[in-house]
Amino acid sequence: MIKLAPSILSADYVNLQRDIEKIEKDSEYLHIDIMDGSFVPSISYGPGWVKAIRPISNLILDVHMMVQNPERYINDFADAGADLIGVHVEATPHIHRALQMIKNKGVKAEVVINPGTPVEAIKPVLYMVDQVLVMTVNPGFGGQKFLPETVKKIKQLDDLKKANGCNFDIEIDGGVNNETVKSAYEAGATVAVAGSYVFNADNPSERIEAIKQATK
Repeated sequence: MIKLAPSILSADYVNLQRDIEKIEKDSEYLHIDIMDGSFVPSISYGPGWVKAIRPISNLILDVHMMVQNPERYINDFADAGADLIGVHVEATPHIHRALQMIKNKGVKAEVVINPGTPVEAIKPVLYMVDQVLVMTVNPGFGGQKFLPETVKKIKQLDDLKKANGCNFDIEIDGGVNNETVKSAYEAGATVAVAGSYVFNADNPSERIEAIKQATK
């Protein structure tokens, strides 16, 4: 069964604690999208948000940095209480150094690839990550449709993981619901980010359960 990481990008910012409480008991992660208006067009949270969320949730705080040159902010997010920090291979010429910085802070490290980026681009650093995030939409906006062609990359990663004895999780993010999650899970995905599908529902717990049931 897949693990769930509801994305607060689709939550009610004014009632964030209330919305987090709605999904707390049914989820394993809380996905926090950091956007800088440069790497992606949108702007979202800073380290202060992570620091504010940390005392009100026992979930794994999964910080997804959609920012140019993420090395500038890694220490700030680690100090704010992130449990896992993801950096895009496309966002820095020094992906190894960025991941090393995360590990040096005692935080789990994740490398992220966009739909147009081949798995080959991250092969040199797979040995050092705790998780790989495969974007199943183009990053920057919630509510997009799942790109089925990204499933091949999940399978590639799962094959590499098994062939090299690695132990990283494979996370998917974008257009995830109880239908789209099936093919990704069968290909090897172990964690699913879900935003609008969960938080736009009257009963978010039911939506989380629907995703989990689809991957039994």
